[in-house]
Amino acid sequence: MSDWKELCECLIQSDTPYVEGQVDVFVQEIRLAADRQLMQAKLAITALGVYEAELNGEKIGDILFAPGFTYYPRELQVNEYDLTDLFQKADSETVSLRVYLGQGWYCGRFTFENKTQIYGSHAAAAWILELVYEDGSKDVFSSTPDTVVGEESPYEYAGLYDGEIYHAHGRHRLASWKVIVSKQTLPGNLDAPLARTRRQEEMPLPTVISHGENEAGQEVTILDFGQNFAGQIRIDPRYLSGQPDGAKIILRHGELLTAEGTLYTANLRKAKQETVYYKGGETRPYLPRFTYMGFRYVELTGCPYREGLLTAFAVYTDMERTGRFTCRNPLVDRLYQNQLWSQKSNYIEVPTDCPQRDEREGYTGDGQAFARTGMYNFNTKIFLEKFLRDIRYTQMDHAEKYVSPVVPADGPGKIGFMNMLGWGNAVTILPQLIADLYGDEAALREQYDSIRAHVDCEISHMGGLLGKKNLWIAPNLGDWLALGRDTAYMAMHNGPVSNAFLINDLRILSALAKRLGKKEDADRYGKQYRDSREAYIQAFIKKNGQMKDDYQGAYVMALALVLGDLGSLLPEEKTDRDEELYGKVFQTLVKKLREEGIGTGFYATQYLLPLLAEGGEEKLAYDLLLSEKCPGWMYEVKAGATSIWERWDGLKPDGSVNETKMSGDNMVSFNHYAFGSVGRFYYEYILGIQPKVPGFEQIRIRPIVDERLGKVSGSYRSPRGEIRVTWEIRDTGDQERTVLSGDIEGTGSGRRKALFLAVTVPAETEVIFPSGATETLAAGSYERREILVG
Repeated sequence: MSDWKELCECLIQSDTPYVEGQVDVFVQEIRLAADRQLMQAKLAITALGVYEAELNGEKIGDILFAPGFTYYPRELQVNEYDLTDLFQKADSETVSLRVYLGQGWYCGRFTFENKTQIYGSHAAAAWILELVYEDGSKDVFSSTPDTVVGEESPYEYAGLYDGEIYHAHGRHRLASWKVIVSKQTLPGNLDAPLARTRRQEEMPLPTVISHGENEAGQEVTILDFGQNFAGQIRIDPRYLSGQPDGAKIILRHGELLTAEGTLYTANLRKAKQETVYYKGGETRPYLPRFTYMGFRYVELTGCPYREGLLTAFAVYTDMERTGRFTCRNPLVDRLYQNQLWSQKSNYIEVPTDCPQRDEREGYTGDGQAFARTGMYNFNTKIFLEKFLRDIRYTQMDHAEKYVSPVVPADGPGKIGFMNMLGWGNAVTILPQLIADLYGDEAALREQYDSIRAHVDCEISHMGGLLGKKNLWIAPNLGDWLALGRDTAYMAMHNGPVSNAFLINDLRILSALAKRLGKKEDADRYGKQYRDSREAYIQAFIKKNGQMKDDYQGAYVMALALVLGDLGSLLPEEKTDRDEELYGKVFQTLVKKLREEGIGTGFYATQYLLPLLAEGGEEKLAYDLLLSEKCPGWMYEVKAGATSIWERWDGLKPDGSVNETKMSGDNMVSFNHYAFGSVGRFYYEYILGIQPKVPGFEQIRIRPIVDERLGKVSGSYRSPRGEIRVTWEIRDTGDQERTVLSGDIEGTGSGRRKALFLAVTVPAETEVIFPSGATETLAAGSYERREILVG
């Protein structure tokens, strides 16, 4: 294929003024050489906006929202397709290349501020089609105003938030506008896509909840798809045979129903989430091209529902399923499914916050909080590497080279009233996780300059007007959405949460610099790490183990990232003082948890249960996991959740929606994966699967067992191969002799319960049993039994 830079010379657009929601349709007639045999046809295509291309009416490829969401001022992705088979199927020497061009993230309505024309004034597209014949000759067709015509669009409107208004007129008519050379320009970096979004799975048929008429006398049917997810609905016009041409069919999407049984849409804010379909001459099914919805329920207006009329598809970015879990406790099992679905629903181009309201942005904080869980559920290496690329490009235009809370950002950024520590720290956390779990340090190395620039910015703000030397004290959202602490309190008492991330950045950067042989950087950042860590201890922790800012998130973050290094594979020695202080802080946290229940927010929650398990408080960890009180995961499950809620109390005990406002807007999503970070506990502690060294070259299996789960089974396909664990606590029938780990004898009396454990491992594995006994296993499958005492 020709150099992609040539695409810069063939960028076209319509000559119409900007109108939000506009979709342009471009058509190019391609004439094949009659005297030569076609050997290969290749298309390189991109757009400032979102496109879908067809050849002779057949969709090219199966990618959605091409060329993908990037930081457009710096980067644009280019798709390449081999069209040889499509050309050879053509029954004519002339074929039609048709390109539907929507505004997408580029200039459509986007961000919670509902901005338009964020990155440019008009959508534009560029392509080069290369035909290679058997004699070695070539014909090249590019998008130019001389060879491309505009066609009347079937779309009255198409946008990410509001949905689509589509007229299935089935006619192709020349448009009234002209094709012109675009006034936009392509960015300097034209890259191949790393991650691609598709319709990944067909959902089960819906259940009819209610059927009736609205005030206008139109038929209205409420449908329940049984699962809250992000996706699209296909409309098959064959099931509209009783409707006249021009009949208006409306699909409204929502996550909940009201107490009266109608569709609840208040939490969508300014997003309509609607499909309006006008029946016409088209016989092929309609599928949205430029939007997706977050929903469980659909309100169908304008026609009767017939099975087959509507088919739903879950939409998410390519990622291979690697983790599995099941147990006999239905609530625990359902929670696992909920976090899985919230990942699917929010891994669309970038790690988003939610799939339904007028937001759906790439939040770095949400992304890093859930990333470890997400990496067990799916192989997300490529997805996260693409996001890290987005971070690098976005960071280039930040006034202080700080990583923004939202990536791709909506333009050049600067640090505002809040420092947003915890969000941009994804720049260090994500590549370190890739190194730890996938055993690949390339992302860390590639991100080095980006990490260093971000950390240098953090250092430059230490000791400011509100600060203490070696710390960055500033307003911040802190442990976001922790119950019991409002935003105003957290803004001024976030220091122990936000600065824990800063210290973690310094630890990762100094260790990386040392491994890369960058001695000057290693020494500088290593000293700053030690100084900032000591400053943190002096500023936030009392000698008796109480945090000066006395809320759970402060304790958890101090233990996980400052006094300890939970789950880290970076070697670090701790002093006797550190260990003594850790013990005091841990015991204070345990006491608070016993008295208060869960009180953590977005950030601390990911570490909460692992900290308890590591500290010997396994039963407390399970008590919190299984608690059906609010706040708690099982409270959501008992309330009927099929995905993770944004707020612990998204639904109140009386069933009403928590409509607490933020900046004047309702802020409650029922598909928000941050609190789904509990999935890490499932894999690393319930199943007990952990890397002993990076990339699972050596494995540790240490299941934390509890009878309340019944039989537990699960697996993780690591870079070394699949790890499978099954355990169950059963009555042994033994009276005297006990057996530990298959070969260690003990004594006891009375009927005992035993752990029955089966594992399959692909590499050398250390198994740690509840008694503390250990056994080292070579690759293979094993069954063991251990008597449980107490």
